[in-house]
Amino acid sequence: MKRRLVLIGNGMAAARTVEEILERGGGDLFEITMFGDEPYGNYNRIMLSQVLSGEEDESGIFLNDLSWYEENGISLRAPVRITRIDRFAKLVYGDDGSSTPYDILVVATGSRSFVPPMQGIYREDGNLTPGVLGFRSIDDTREIVRLAGQHRRAVVIGGGLLGLEAARGLQSHGVQVEVLHAAGHLMNQQLDAPGGAILKSSIEALGITVRLNARAVALRGEHHVEAVQLDDGTEIEADLVVLAAGIRPNVDVAVTSGFTVERAIVVDDRMGTADDPDVFAVGECAQHRGEVYGLVAPIWEQARVLADHLTGARPDARYHGSRTTTKLKVAGVDVASMGITAPERDDDEFVVFSEPRRGVYKSVIIRDDRLIGATLIGDVKKAAFLIQAFDRGLALPEERVGLLFDLGATSAEPSVADLPDEVQVCNCNGVSKCTLVKTVQEGEKTVSGVMDKTKAGKGCGSCKSLVRQIVEWAAGDEVQADPAEHYYVPGIPLAKPELMSRIREQRLYSVSAVFAALAPGGNEDAKSKMGLTSLLRTMWPQDFVDERDGRFINDRVHANIQRDGTFSVVPQMKGGVTSVDQLRTIADVAEKYQVPMIKLTGGQRIDLLGIPKEDLPKVWADLDMPSGYAYGKSFRTVKTCVGSDFCRFGLGDSTALGVAIETRFQGIESPGKVKMAVSGCPRNCAESLVKDIGIVAVEGGRWEIYVGGAAGAHIRKGDLLTTVDTPEEVLTISGRFLQYYRENAKWLERTYAFVPRLGLDHIRAEMEKDAAGLDERMQQTVEGYRDPWKEGREPAVPGQFRTSLPLISLPQVPVRDGSTALGGRAGRSTTADPRLPIPEGR
Repeated sequence: MKRRLVLIGNGMAAARTVEEILERGGGDLFEITMFGDEPYGNYNRIMLSQVLSGEEDESGIFLNDLSWYEENGISLRAPVRITRIDRFAKLVYGDDGSSTPYDILVVATGSRSFVPPMQGIYREDGNLTPGVLGFRSIDDTREIVRLAGQHRRAVVIGGGLLGLEAARGLQSHGVQVEVLHAAGHLMNQQLDAPGGAILKSSIEALGITVRLNARAVALRGEHHVEAVQLDDGTEIEADLVVLAAGIRPNVDVAVTSGFTVERAIVVDDRMGTADDPDVFAVGECAQHRGEVYGLVAPIWEQARVLADHLTGARPDARYHGSRTTTKLKVAGVDVASMGITAPERDDDEFVVFSEPRRGVYKSVIIRDDRLIGATLIGDVKKAAFLIQAFDRGLALPEERVGLLFDLGATSAEPSVADLPDEVQVCNCNGVSKCTLVKTVQEGEKTVSGVMDKTKAGKGCGSCKSLVRQIVEWAAGDEVQADPAEHYYVPGIPLAKPELMSRIREQRLYSVSAVFAALAPGGNEDAKSKMGLTSLLRTMWPQDFVDERDGRFINDRVHANIQRDGTFSVVPQMKGGVTSVDQLRTIADVAEKYQVPMIKLTGGQRIDLLGIPKEDLPKVWADLDMPSGYAYGKSFRTVKTCVGSDFCRFGLGDSTALGVAIETRFQGIESPGKVKMAVSGCPRNCAESLVKDIGIVAVEGGRWEIYVGGAAGAHIRKGDLLTTVDTPEEVLTISGRFLQYYRENAKWLERTYAFVPRLGLDHIRAEMEKDAAGLDERMQQTVEGYRDPWKEGREPAVPGQFRTSLPLISLPQVPVRDGSTALGGRAGRSTTADPRLPIPEGR
């Protein structure tokens, strides 16, 4: 008979323990029941800061959705909190009145946000004062996002990793943020004082205020927090306070049930409790040899040892503690840290490089020719080698500066083949090189397949390139291309031509309709929505059914979000040509809304920077100019020179042609942004040869059309597509190429990659073969153009320009043929639990 295995907890530690048990055949040994406080599958808490900032969708951070439990025969009881353990009767009691028997019990209750002692932090009913929040769960993150849209000044208490990430996330919502840190420098658990000072400068350069040696002692506000008072009497105005001053293990149930608890539940090397041979603890609620670990890698090691012991796979498995290393981005700043942060003995070697102006700090500490500590800020190129040297004791170069920089000679970093088998490649999920190699040897020959099976690269993602190298080395000639590389979007296993064919055949007009008809199991994939929205707009310019969660934040509010959470507004100036009235209007708007910066763009436009989200509709209305589409994956601008009317070298009227092109193609959706230019002569003052489409006037009144140029991060001279005789032909051929690109490019593929991938001769031939069809479809798109600023002046959903509110599923929208089956659902959200609505993206 199977033994009854019960886990109190459904977080990362509990779920990883169960995964390890199942991998060792535990499904045949145990009936598994898991209790969780939250009504979801388990998710990656490391990624909550990216959900807060809007970089990641909620659905993208789930490690196992609800179907995983069902597929593996696991009984998930959630949300149910276990209040008591009767270890003599072997029963756990839930707050739902249930009692559940067990043979083996694993406590994996994790941790909670530490609430510093402050006057006024709690109400009389024991709840936190309105406006005060922890930052530990999806629900916390949702509430912070919701409130961020309603409040303007936030204080984050805590200057560690969590606090800085919370501050950066809040800032992305346009909130003014101040960080209070009780210690003398930021991230004092991982960094030394000079490193903390460099990090402080980098954080403040982002517009976030930092106060050090600042201890909050009281909150002010009668019904809602209004200010934070410090121990020196200073009061800081704030209508939102986020607690990120560390975590505390959740050990209440262990304490009340009579287990030995110090800082956390005391466990031995088998992860067994000191009080009961059938009760174990793992994760942040466990204390091993006096240490409590809050990083993922040690928890994964604990889970493996516990799984080995419980399944009998390795009866002698023991956990001996972990050497912790950290490599991550803190509020956008690269940081790596390991070991001690300062020398402890006179004979310790201490090598330091500091360049505060660039926000770069590096230090290493060496003892007896072994690396025992390192800190990297701003430049972490050497982190991979340093981590291996720290973990495995690799030989160090005689010139110690080689630990911080590549000196031009052969790099000291080992090749993939030279890396020890036990070296940990993915710190977030505790995946070693030998695990990756074993997965390849067992038959998985694709990089994505290995990542899916091992979870390597599924945390912060910084190890993905190393994972790819190891898989390609291990598979050799047998390495296989990932089929998903040819999918237009990851959630639907179809290449673009077949996807478009299916959409046309089934007349699918909305993103949700495409998922329902073509995605495996009808499941929606958040990462696919934006690409599908663009594709459907291209295919159905007049019949497309819009769904707001299928757009980027820029497209939802028709402005370009900036790093401080404000927005950039760029009105259209066709061909870079303006008038006195336009300039006066722009000046009046900039003055009225106190726009902090007015910038001339490289595309010959005026950019109004620093506009708060809630002011956008009023700014558009007062400008009363069309959108310049500086925010979209779309046709953007046409840059022009003055041309033949004024320039003595001009061979063609580039200005008039540029205006005509921009008038015709304004705002057209495309897989990537499209920039054009028209030069009145081969002197190329408008830089036409390095645009997606560039037009150059030549002798005899003719025009050359170049495609696939780039002048950004990638530099590429455009290819000469053809030469034509008239401006009318320029409009036709440019439109024909643009439509062909829209229909055949991969999502987010710019023309500078698209043209060489397909080849210019192939593109010419295809354009000629389908000339009439391309022209007709482009004309339909042109006729379907609508000015988004005029449409967007009134919020499309309540609170669109104020906050992000929970949405509900609405009835299907009828489409033009009168049916509803293919219609879209407004505000449709994606989560692991479809019963629970998610706030709309920021």
